[in-house]
Amino acid sequence: MSGETAAPTSVSTHILDTSVGRPAEGVALTLSVRAGRDGAWTAHGASTTDADGRCKDLPELPAGTTHVRLDFAVEEYFGSDEHSVSDQHSVSDQHGAHRTAHQQAEEQQDAPRVRDSGAFFPEVAITFAVQPGEHYHVPLLLNPFGYSVYRGS
Repeated sequence: MSGETAAPTSVSTHILDTSVGRPAEGVALTLSVRAGRDGAWTAHGASTTDADGRCKDLPELPAGTTHVRLDFAVEEYFGSDEHSVSDQHSVSDQHGAHRTAHQQAEEQQDAPRVRDSGAFFPEVAITFAVQPGEHYHVPLLLNPFGYSVYRGS
């Protein structure tokens, strides 16, 4: 039928800060699009996560979009007062004396958590392919020293 329009292609996202077990509020992101593998990236929208860690105002994708990139600016989030990773697991014996090899290993494993160096990943860029008429929900599971992403529903 000539009067029908194709369903829009759309993207949504949210961020869960797995280091504190709650949504990541106030993370800025940019949505960029391109047409074809060799096409140039074009900024298409920007947003900031709300109190639930979601961006509800990303624009529909333009016709011909084949790839999307979400750029999350996480460095400011991890440097904010809202987010702090406290040292809750200091390892020592009752008298603060001799540490066992096991305790030393535990302290080395915890070193990144207690290191005051800011976010290890100052930004996270996620690139994925899209098909016309589909909706893509792309959640980001985030902590100061790693992240995971997947196609949600």
